[in-house]
Amino acid sequence: MKVTDFSKSLTDFLSSYMPNICNASSNTISSYCDTFSIFLKYCRDECGITTEKFKLSNLDSELVKGFLFWLEEKRNCGISTTNQRLAVIHSFCRFILSDCPANMLQFQKVLDIPFKRKPVPIVGHLTDSDMKLILSLPNISTKAGRRDLAVLSLLYDSGARVSEISSLRVRDIRLDHPAKVHLSGKGGKQREVPMLSNTKSLLEHYLTETNLIGKNKLDEPLFTNKQRLPIGRAGIAYILKKYATEAKKHSPTIPDTITPHILRHTKAMHLLQGGINIIYIKDFLGHADIKTTEMYARADVETKRQALEKLDDTEKKIMPPWATDITLLDWLKNYGKE
Repeated sequence: MKVTDFSKSLTDFLSSYMPNICNASSNTISSYCDTFSIFLKYCRDECGITTEKFKLSNLDSELVKGFLFWLEEKRNCGISTTNQRLAVIHSFCRFILSDCPANMLQFQKVLDIPFKRKPVPIVGHLTDSDMKLILSLPNISTKAGRRDLAVLSLLYDSGARVSEISSLRVRDIRLDHPAKVHLSGKGGKQREVPMLSNTKSLLEHYLTETNLIGKNKLDEPLFTNKQRLPIGRAGIAYILKKYATEAKKHSPTIPDTITPHILRHTKAMHLLQGGINIIYIKDFLGHADIKTTEMYARADVETKRQALEKLDDTEKKIMPPWATDITLLDWLKNYGKE
């Protein structure tokens, strides 16, 4: 079978350009592969263009727009998903622009397809009192309870992603002053974040109790289950949900659905409200772009606005009797004008 220019370019893009030039992680490349897999199935099933005959000349703006519409209408994908698929196609078009000058205008039109704007949601986070309530619930008289408390405390204290916590090894924890945890984030990016004394103490006791002290234990997973297997993301989510469900009985402000990422948002909001510069919060969270971190500043302003609106409603409810006395108000309005 004759190799098409598209198949050759796509292979070079995914197997050489992305890992070697862009230094993309395996997860990112896998995500890109998923996008093109779905795109080629759309071309085959909806447009009658078989995968083995697909050429670069087929890749035009009308085909891509149809693909995006199909994602929304037939696959019920949200704006974030369709924008992500479009970003992958944009990246590929930028890659092939210089190699295909004859199709430059065609690919430029694909690059001109805009991303859909979506409403920016209010960042979900817990109040300081709700966070303290959840952390007070693990039964520290049991080994499982002490482990759960260590997991939740580190998850909140470090502001880490759940995947960063689940992949931790003993060597990633430094208990000597200054205590800190080494995190491996998105794209293989590394960062170190400090630990508060309480979290450090919890981890110190946990490591001793689970016999994880010693040079021969450095490569052991930090958090494990009863079978001594690493606790995955689902396991950490289960631990948080268990205590959040119990905490909600005592505090209605705790959301019905809570995920480990909410603890990351919570830490960021608490740092911001504590007066920490947003630049430091960006580095603390491991964000590549300050624009990502700025959502917390916007959310904090929105939280304050909602609080002021509630205060305004309260003031209306407790308005003094004279404020509704029309005769008195008329007198005050005309006072001194006669």
